[in-house]
Amino acid sequence: MNERMINQFMEMVRIDSESGNEENFIKYLKAEFEKLGGTATIDNYGNLVAKFPEKGCSGKDPVLFSCHADTVQPGKGIEPVLADGVIRSKGDTILGADDKAGIAELLEALRVAEVRPPVEVAITKEEEVGLLGVKALDTSLITAKKGYLLDNDVLDTIIIGGPSYYAIDVTVTGRGAHAGMEPEKGINAIQAASFAIAKLKLGRLDEETTANVGVINGGLIRNGVPDKVTFLAECRSLTHSKAEKLCSEMETIIREETTKNGCKVEIAIDNKCKAVQISPDADVVVVSQKAFKTVGIDAKPVFITGFTDASIHNNNGVQMAGIGIGAKLEHSTDEHIYVEDMETAKNVIVEILRLSAE
Repeated sequence: MNERMINQFMEMVRIDSESGNEENFIKYLKAEFEKLGGTATIDNYGNLVAKFPEKGCSGKDPVLFSCHADTVQPGKGIEPVLADGVIRSKGDTILGADDKAGIAELLEALRVAEVRPPVEVAITKEEEVGLLGVKALDTSLITAKKGYLLDNDVLDTIIIGGPSYYAIDVTVTGRGAHAGMEPEKGINAIQAASFAIAKLKLGRLDEETTANVGVINGGLIRNGVPDKVTFLAECRSLTHSKAEKLCSEMETIIREETTKNGCKVEIAIDNKCKAVQISPDADVVVVSQKAFKTVGIDAKPVFITGFTDASIHNNNGVQMAGIGIGAKLEHSTDEHIYVEDMETAKNVIVEILRLSAE
């Protein structure tokens, strides 16, 4: 067992860094990268960019590694426990392997790699709440045109594509009234919103397209006609035109159903990222597959309908594949990671560095 890497990982997860509260962890990482001989800069948004010179080679193009600093909730006061080769939290928080395992594996790979090209590292804020950090990243600090996102859970897939994603925030305004004494004077915002939601096509619409309503809030008292409802919807597809068309259809349905029931409606739409597909034969995919084969894993290129920082890096002209870090059951209090998988992931990164220096 690589005690140094495991001890550092357990140290890192004890540093609170829920989305929006990453400052202390970013400062910790800045110091760690500088200890390893890198230069580290915190941009105006609070993202961290570190750079390392080449080692054992010359004249090679830089390679970018990307991870995110934030965790989901509940992520305060994490206490990791190592037993039987598995690291978990005590059970009332997430573990934070997403994405601190990737960071720990990268740090150890940088320590032990005997050869590497110039390396750039981007550690972003607020990935879990909409890729906010990578969108605000000062790209003038990045020169690499190829890279690897260390934020895929499983070790036997390589992410080569992600969806276009639209967030749809809706506010429906009716008119309040006493539900028993004078309901006819009210306009029920919950009912109007319900008609709209019922008309939406939700779930998996085809193999690459999904839609959902995930949150609804409205009403204050049982005996009041509710005057306001908000709900949060989304749609995504691996084909941008499909996601765009579906978003427009959802907006039309919501407007028609709420207004014909006497309500006013406000709809805010945010295209958080645009669909990305890199070739299964892209250099970063081929290098990743070669690296995984050295540890006995036949990693397959896949598309996912979740979105990651890699989508934005690719949108910004950096060819980036997502590779596995070994985390399991992320975003839950059952999140855990096998020490053996962390060691495997670290060895893959070392091999990627070696192959990139050839």
